[in-house]
Formats: sequence, C-alpha cells, structure tokens
Amino acid sequence: MIAAAVAIKVQFYDLDPMQVVWHGSYVRFLEQARCALLDAIGYNYVEMKESGYLWPVVELHVKYVRAIQFGQEISVEARLAEYENRLRITYRITDAASGAVLTKATTTQVAVDGATSEMLFESPAVLREKVRSLLP
Repeated sequence: MIAAAVAIKVQFYDLDPMQVVWHGSYVRFLEQARCALLDAIGYNYVEMKESGYLWPVVELHVKYVRAIQFGQEISVEARLAEYENRLRITYRITDAASGAVLTKATTTQVAVDGATSEMLFESPAVLREKVRSLLP
C-alpha cells in the first residue's frame, strides 16, 4: 500500500510535567504524517472539501511503546491500510537514529456528504480512483 513519512524533532512544548512527550502531542504527530500520505495520494483536506466530502476521524487507537524525550528525532510513517469503504491509516513512530519502535497507531475516517451530512458506506469514486492510479 501507499505510505509517507515525516521527520520531527521533539520540542519543549510537546512535553508534559514529567518531561516526556504529552500523550495529546502524538495526535499532532499522526496528523502531520497523515497529511503527507494524503498529499502523496493527491487527496488532502482541500481536495476532499472541493470534491464535496468531509472525512471526520471516527476512531483513533494509540499504543505507546516507549516514551519520547525532548530533542529526540523521530520518524512518523503513515500507511494506507483501507480505502474502499473507509479511510484506515496505520502509523509507526520510530526513533530516527536507532529505528526502535516508539508508538503504533491507527485512525479511521469515513466519508460524509458535505451537502447532506450523510455518512457514506463506500468511499467516493474520487478517492478510489486516486488510490488505484498509484497501485501497481
């Protein structure tokens, strides 16, 4: 499947009082990787809106494997896992230097008709066609 990764250097504002990355900061890291993946597909949030669909996140699962520290350089990879009925993306956050796995996550998004607010049970043709054009 299609994947994209972003490099992030952890900043002070990402930390909690215990001096490790606050659990809520991970969502921002995932979003950065998700946007890189959607850019690779050619269907990021601007294109979604222009095509008449909204794609809310309806499920998020995060497994914290190891704490991330201030100044640590990490790689966040997003990989498309499903796209025909929903947009399911898997993530892996690794230490940039060692490759050690720090976090695993998944998000699920569903298509919603922008005009009617009706949830669709199949991804719109525009997404399916863009993905299929990138597959071998």
